Amino acid sequence: MNYYEIGQRIRKMRKANNLSQEQLAEKIGISTTHMSHIETGNTKLSLPVFVEIACALSVQTDELLYDSPTINKTAIKQEISDIIDSCSTNDACILLDILKASQIALHKHR
Repeated sequence: MNYYEIGQRIRKMRKANNLSQEQLAEKIGISTTHMSHIETGNTKLSLPVFVEIACALSVQTDELLYDSPTINKTAIKQEISDIIDSCSTNDACILLDILKASQIALHKHR
């Protein structure tokens, strides 16, 4: 396991979320120094801290562990289902139309 690469992915996601090291560290309850050491790979982070970082950055742990995350189609289907379940019937119909249009556009550009 390459802690430097994981740290760099954490840094990239932190910046994408417009968070400073201090802000992210505060969100997960660690020191800024510890956060810096995680991002530079100078320390091995514990599983609980790793999970807290992923939650604070709103990413799946795979996105931090791997350069290109593994795609789990079942999880994607579940997430889509959860989104639709939380919508009104009218909104769900609109999302279905958007999804269909997106699929057509994707096939045209292949």
